Amino acid sequence: MSTKKRGHNEDSIYKDGDRWRGAISIGYGPNGERVRKKVSGKTRPEVVEKIRKIREGLAKGLPVPDDKITVGAFLDRWLSTLPGHIADSTLDDYEDTVRLHLKPGLGRHKLTALTVAHVDALWQAKREKYKPNSVRIMRAVLRKALGQAEREGLVARNVAALSMPPRLNTDEGRTLTVDQSHKLLDSVAEHRMGVLVLLSLVFGLRRGEALGLMWSGFDPEARTLRVTHAVKRVKNRGTDTERKTKLVIAELKTRKSRRTLCLTPQLVDALKRHKSAHNKERLHAGQDWTEHGLIFPTSFGNPSDPDTFSHLFSKLTQKAGLGHWHPHELRHSGASLMLAQGTPLHVVSDVLGHASIAITKDVYGHLMEGDKRAATEAISGALLGRLAPLAPRLAPTDTEEIG
Repeated sequence: MSTKKRGHNEDSIYKDGDRWRGAISIGYGPNGERVRKKVSGKTRPEVVEKIRKIREGLAKGLPVPDDKITVGAFLDRWLSTLPGHIADSTLDDYEDTVRLHLKPGLGRHKLTALTVAHVDALWQAKREKYKPNSVRIMRAVLRKALGQAEREGLVARNVAALSMPPRLNTDEGRTLTVDQSHKLLDSVAEHRMGVLVLLSLVFGLRRGEALGLMWSGFDPEARTLRVTHAVKRVKNRGTDTERKTKLVIAELKTRKSRRTLCLTPQLVDALKRHKSAHNKERLHAGQDWTEHGLIFPTSFGNPSDPDTFSHLFSKLTQKAGLGHWHPHELRHSGASLMLAQGTPLHVVSDVLGHASIAITKDVYGHLMEGDKRAATEAISGALLGRLAPLAPRLAPTDTEEIG
């Protein structure tokens, strides 16, 4: 091994066997000792370039990049910083995405060596097994994580944000017709969850939102119902129980999702009848009742499990002679029926609690073909209705000039 004598605070570059190595002073540690960053490369110019980049970053106030940390290790560290900043259900989704998709596909790469090509290759592989929206979620989680790495100066750019997003194909899905809706509502009219099915269909409620409706949000005089909470199943992070998950009543976080629904007199009456039955159920349960203020709890007052309701709803639709349906199809059906009745798109968006009207348009825009055709006929009638039909111009003769 050969070395070159250097002055105080100078960078050190030397050859060690068949590789070149370098060291750069980056300041002092908590104990007052000098801290040095070491790099290596196949050639001396390669080491010089690495040291130059470190110097350049230090001049900009950026931390020294850790070229040893892997993507998997960084993702684990990122997840550990999130509790308390996001909803538990969101954290559960992030953890599952990292564990099932991101770490197996990218975890072994060095964070600083991760490229757009690596990420694009992962999305390409995932598209063969998963729907585009699932791949979109994977990309969104990785983009958030690498955004933090970019803010910390650990990477120069967010390669997930630069990767190719999946193309989302609008899935029209199934919707109940008016006749099918009548058949379903008639069948569940006497069921304890019948009013839940009714409200979910009329307002396109999400499953968790419908189960999270509170009596405190119901105003029969004003004929309004506020959507403020949702029932969710989340991972149980406590150490005093063997249950892996638990049900929680979570307050809706976004302004768009917290909304007030306008009720008709018929809906007010339906809720009043349901409250009467609800009170009888509570009296029958006696001391076994646990009060949470929910409109649609279990027979003992506890939050209803969303998955249990899905199974129940499937049985109810089959009993009604409609076959198997999922509660989310009530939401899609409600939106479709609103648009079919001529409800403006922005109103439908507000009722559904979408974050923006663009989402509503992307999902349900295909249902507005009739509106677009009517608009064309209206403007055509206004402009051409009093004019003689435009005669098609014949092709020019040989003697005519063609301009």
